Amino acid sequence: MTAFDYTTAFSRNLGFLSAEEQARLRKARAAIAGLGGTGGAQAQALARLGIGRFTLADPDTFELANFNRQAGAFMHTIGRNKAEVTAEIIQAINPEAEIRRLDEGIGVKNIDSFLDGADVVIDSLDFYCFEERFLLYSKARERGLWVLTAPPLGFGFTMLCFDPKGMSFEEYFDFHPGLSECERLIAWIAGLCPKLYPLRYLNREQISLAGGRLPSVGAAPFLIAGAIAAEVANLLTGKFPPLAVPAVYQFDPRLRKFSLRTYPWGMKSPLQRLRRRMLAKRLF
Repeated sequence: MTAFDYTTAFSRNLGFLSAEEQARLRKARAAIAGLGGTGGAQAQALARLGIGRFTLADPDTFELANFNRQAGAFMHTIGRNKAEVTAEIIQAINPEAEIRRLDEGIGVKNIDSFLDGADVVIDSLDFYCFEERFLLYSKARERGLWVLTAPPLGFGFTMLCFDPKGMSFEEYFDFHPGLSECERLIAWIAGLCPKLYPLRYLNREQISLAGGRLPSVGAAPFLIAGAIAAEVANLLTGKFPPLAVPAVYQFDPRLRKFSLRTYPWGMKSPLQRLRRRMLAKRLF
């Protein structure tokens, strides 16, 4: 049986990463909230990048309906906790990886434990996890931690990187007290999807925003995993710092469309508020 050796296992990264940069990644900790569609694939991509420490949080278990997109979904993992399964996959790639698990997910009682020692935070929470997100972004900002998120949008995604010294999560999305549930959902979608590429092929009869039913496709999480791994490498090595919100980029490979734009006022400019009203009419 071949013995594991970190230097050999990740030697093919060298050339695109220096030995010093690889050593930095080996010591780094990535805290990933959500290990389903995007989070599971991201965890594996980061493990193969050579990230040596992880904090994983997800209260959910795998089910058959996850098979179209989730990297940890197999017949033998049905009914098992997603953080637990993801930890096993990471350690199958790198047996030396140091992993902390929060099988109950994140919340007020354990958010500090989740963020302890983290060098980068990745938001892969479910679409509707607003309260958990408010908590995550607020606490990460207090600690001076970047939060990266790349939600799947049809066959593509949008990349949003939140600098703890830059525009906040609430400022970008224009979240403020008094928003109704519908208004909050529309603000969320508008910020995630500045270009409405997926609407060109979305069958709206198959969705129910209010009812929590959204379609997904397996191409997106694996595309996102590579993009997140690249941004994590950029952040941790300092060579190509991430583009921080309000700069965002969006890519849809099905339509072969790419957009990189900066929204200085986030989603609260007059134009974006008009766009949100149009979105509400189209989606509700």
